[in-house]
Amino acid sequence: MRVARFNRERSVICEPRQTTVYANLMKWRSLEESAAQADFRPLRETLAQRKESIAKYVPAEATAVHARAIAELRRQQLAQGILPVRAKAPEFELPDHDGRIVASADLLAKRLVLCFIRGRWCPFCVGQMEAMNLLRPELEIAGASLVAISPQTVKQSFFMHDQHQLRFPLLSDAGNQVARKFGLTYRVGEQQKVLYQRTFVNLPLVNGNDSWELPMPASYIIDRDGTVLHAWADEDYTVRPEPSDLLEFLRKLR
Repeated sequence: MRVARFNRERSVICEPRQTTVYANLMKWRSLEESAAQADFRPLRETLAQRKESIAKYVPAEATAVHARAIAELRRQQLAQGILPVRAKAPEFELPDHDGRIVASADLLAKRLVLCFIRGRWCPFCVGQMEAMNLLRPELEIAGASLVAISPQTVKQSFFMHDQHQLRFPLLSDAGNQVARKFGLTYRVGEQQKVLYQRTFVNLPLVNGNDSWELPMPASYIIDRDGTVLHAWADEDYTVRPEPSDLLEFLRKLR
């Protein structure tokens, strides 16, 4: 029996008049079809294609709002204030996509690759998680486990985990409590907030609170004693580290 699963390939932000385009980016497909359509390209190529789609279908005034929001975060040099290499990572206990509590102390039985993402509504987060999912077996061979943290609710994490057939835990960081300890949080600006409200990005629903706070996308490699070995972050949410670069870093540690 073939099991159908709803898969949202790209959560492209669009205006109501673009619903036809939006619908074309969403489809039902079977588990077999999902496996057959795995994207093995470098992540930078996948994200570049998504940026091209957004530029093509999203009004220029909307993309300008996002560009200004990114520029403001860069003006604040937000990425300069993240938890740095050689620091001790904060301990945490968070629920995973199934509601089970996961402790950092247990995760650090091995080295840990830790990704902070915005949520399932972000096409760049989805692309990154799918790419990391493909590399997960090699990360494990290199002696590391993989976990992602987002502010979205457990229910939203379950949907993301299920839709994209992820094989690693998605942890829900309610109120960005852990992300804040890593120096990653910021409040969505008013113009971007209005745009999100108009284009189906309902952060109060997705995150379970009305703070309109998000984490800056970041990736860490943490040693078994909790020491940060590698830290990466960028104020531009469309930029992510290449998974193969993280793998290569791990291999050099062995």
